[in-house]
Amino acid sequence: MRPSFDEMQASADRVRDHYATYASWLARQEGDAMRSRREEAEVIFRRVGITFAVYGAQDDDGAGTERLIPFDLIPRVIPAHEWSEMERGLRQRVTALNRFVHDVYHEQEIVRAGIVPAEQVLANAQYRPEMMGVDVPGGVYSHIAGIDIVRAANADGSGSYYVLEDNLRVPSGVSYMLENRKMMMRLFPELFAQHRVAPVAHYPDLLLETLRAVAPASVNEPLVVLLTPGMYNSAYFEHAFLAQQMGIELVEGQDLFVKDNFVYMRTTRGPRRVDVIYRRLDDDFLDPLAFRPDSTLGCAGLLSAYRAGNVTLANAIGTGVADDKSIYPYVPKMIEFYLGEKPVLENVPTRLCRDPDDLKYVLDHLSELVVKEVHGAGGYGMLVGPAATKQEIEDFRAALLARPGGYIAQPTLALSTCPTFVESGIAPRHIDLRPFVLSGRSVQMVPGGLTRVALKQGSLVVNSSQGGGTKDTWVLED
Repeated sequence: MRPSFDEMQASADRVRDHYATYASWLARQEGDAMRSRREEAEVIFRRVGITFAVYGAQDDDGAGTERLIPFDLIPRVIPAHEWSEMERGLRQRVTALNRFVHDVYHEQEIVRAGIVPAEQVLANAQYRPEMMGVDVPGGVYSHIAGIDIVRAANADGSGSYYVLEDNLRVPSGVSYMLENRKMMMRLFPELFAQHRVAPVAHYPDLLLETLRAVAPASVNEPLVVLLTPGMYNSAYFEHAFLAQQMGIELVEGQDLFVKDNFVYMRTTRGPRRVDVIYRRLDDDFLDPLAFRPDSTLGCAGLLSAYRAGNVTLANAIGTGVADDKSIYPYVPKMIEFYLGEKPVLENVPTRLCRDPDDLKYVLDHLSELVVKEVHGAGGYGMLVGPAATKQEIEDFRAALLARPGGYIAQPTLALSTCPTFVESGIAPRHIDLRPFVLSGRSVQMVPGGLTRVALKQGSLVVNSSQGGGTKDTWVLED
């Protein structure tokens, strides 16, 4: 495995040009002053209530726990020309993925062409036959996409960006992007006077514009709501935050009902018709009449109203068929098939364990690879070979042999590192980036995204559920 690409240091004695001003400032800071700022940030985040629930974790009383996602004071900085190219790649990729989802639920041309195997679609746990033939406004299925991007070092010392994962169902984390920026501007206003950092605060406006743009065609002034599973969901802070920022109602399933194939919200002044639902719960729980009958989180009859074209769901039902890890290897071919273009952003090389040759290679190289469950998320259900024990490797070997179709494998990329303020001082830690891509009448995004950082020394797992933290992401304007 090559050494990691260092985002700030071009060499031991040279800082990359776009970090020069910041690095000069950082060198003048006292450790005690930085620790004080970090403590101030923690106090403010707790006061605001920026926490996430940790499923399966309990405190001493046996209750579920809520934690702050650790916030790092040192930003990740991206120069304008790098962001411009990344943005071009993100637009291309999300456009192709939306075309794929439409195709899957209509003509299935990409399957007939033999590019994506039929069983990878039709036997996919996220494939929803209820969506066959359903037309959605603008042909947009994933209105909010979170695309996870990593950078790895090349042989010549440069770094290349790769897409690690596509999140097209209910991607989370954008509230941390927004709050991290507010916190940095509060703690270090002088830095924003010294750098031309592209703004991100207008994201809620872009999100609301996107949601209004995909309302049913007959509606002039659409009523938009955000549907949450409730306060016990791990991302409830984000649901409440975004609803407040957009100035829309935050609702639970019990606040909605369907009559004559239209969706209504209960209010103190009587029912109000709902036109667009930004839903933050999974397909299975949306409608007990169509999916899980034991769900108390959704709204009975919602699928019928949706199929009738009387309400828009963002993201659409069935988008998960395109963000499954077993579909991910085909995205570059999707881009060529639907758009006639070469991918701007490459995938990480991926082996499908359902293929006998790939499975043999993976079993022979488990100690070198990252192996992931195709339906896994949050850093669970994966093996990081170089960091695994012999027993963990053997357990994964047994799981692979029992169900090879449930796994993919990738080389262990040395994710790029960024200086991070940890207990011992400033040290490199591995990072990734999740830009948030909005698709309505057009595809748009704010510059940057959520940088996640693996706070444990040497760890490559950045997920908050696995102890990761976050950083502010600066895209410098020319």
